[in-house]
Amino acid sequence: MNIYENELYIEDVRRTAKTAIPWEKLQGSSILITGAAGLIGSFLTDVLMYRNLHCNMECTVYAVGRHAEKAYERFRYCADSKYFRFLAGDVNEPLTFQLDGRLGYALHLASNTHPVAYAQDPIGTITANIIGLKNVLDFCEDHAVSRFAFASSNEIYGENRGDTEKFNESYCGYIDCNTLRAGYPESKRCGEALCQAYIRQKKMDIVIPRLTRSYGPTLLPSDTKALSQFLHKALAGEDIVLKSAGMQYYSYTYMADAVTGLLTVLLCGKTGEAYNIADEASDIRLKDLAELIANQCGRQVVFEKPDEIEAAGYSKATKARLDSAKLQGLGWKAEYDIQTGIARTLKIMKTLPQQTP
Repeated sequence: MNIYENELYIEDVRRTAKTAIPWEKLQGSSILITGAAGLIGSFLTDVLMYRNLHCNMECTVYAVGRHAEKAYERFRYCADSKYFRFLAGDVNEPLTFQLDGRLGYALHLASNTHPVAYAQDPIGTITANIIGLKNVLDFCEDHAVSRFAFASSNEIYGENRGDTEKFNESYCGYIDCNTLRAGYPESKRCGEALCQAYIRQKKMDIVIPRLTRSYGPTLLPSDTKALSQFLHKALAGEDIVLKSAGMQYYSYTYMADAVTGLLTVLLCGKTGEAYNIADEASDIRLKDLAELIANQCGRQVVFEKPDEIEAAGYSKATKARLDSAKLQGLGWKAEYDIQTGIARTLKIMKTLPQQTP
């Protein structure tokens, strides 16, 4: 079954598409999405196409990705729509796509976002967040984009110095830049600085949504984050493997809440400002998250030492909870707590072909 044939997933898409967001700003416009086949990008694309197909939004979606065949299989339900165009390309190379007129909006979501990728492809991790971002910014400037959003990360905050319970947008913790693992957070920090440079020098309108650890049934099999591994193990009928004491205390976001947060920042945020996308009802310790998934699948939690590659990619942060008061001030609120989000993720993923991570 294709994920878009799952009724529970369609319910998430429909509910998100009817959220109180100023959709009228997208009416008759266009939006470019890099990383459109990823965890967040694919759900965002589905939501926008739902509004095109059912709400007459008439917003052209330019979905950018590296694998055309996989993308057309994923979006085959809308591939023939005049409001959907897949653009095959790698953001690490200059973009040469032909668009139909001026570009309305753009969201740069393309990035390595899981530990093994950080360790095995550190160059690609860094370049997508800096060179890739620059290529997309230059392309969007050439097409007179109205507004651009760079999807940043909770990783930019570094390690909690022990002086706060939650990170607000002005917090700056410690990152040891002279490590392999630093490539992801430092390149995200540099990406944010690059956005500020384009605002000042190129007069572009840019906002910065900061995503936290996001999840949902659109997780790719290749994703090696702890939560993704927990889900795939449980669905395979195996025990959950915890590779630490599990005391890490993090914020998580279900894909639907991540997308409404992104759209709220894109359409309502103030130029140059960053906004955390998180909700305290989805803050949880890693060991409790493992137990939650194990209990829902009738499995147990077991401990295992990580291998060298896994250890090199793991975050060293032990507490990374985000304060989303600023985003809530724009009218955003989360609809799914961690229990609900995990339950929906498991129910949907059970109907999909299972692939080995």
